[in-house]
Amino acid sequence: MVKIWTIFNLFCAFLVSAVLMGCDVEPHKSDAELGLNAQEAAGRRIYDNRCARCHYAYSSRSLQGPSLHGIFKKPEMPSGTPANDERATDVIRSGKSKMPGFGQVLSDQEIKDLLAYLHTL
Repeated sequence: MVKIWTIFNLFCAFLVSAVLMGCDVEPHKSDAELGLNAQEAAGRRIYDNRCARCHYAYSSRSLQGPSLHGIFKKPEMPSGTPANDERATDVIRSGKSKMPGFGQVLSDQEIKDLLAYLHTL
């Protein structure tokens, strides 16, 4: 009987932690709901296709890479470098640590669009 209660308690703890872990992730909102202009919306599509698998946009939690929520609202990026367009462009183009570079994949305009979207986070 004790073993059944232990398994039940572990299951309940797992269920509660699973629910709580998902609490800071916002549901996917439309571009209009987020108030994005055309350039920001284009950047969001690039983010969704290239960045979202490793970086959360609307959560402070890390995924495979650090969260990008509020990235330009802080003085520094998670790496400790200044949070500005120039440094972010360098990281997007060349990569950093485990992040691959996208300089051969994204055009200059696509990088500008992506930066415009990152500024909305």
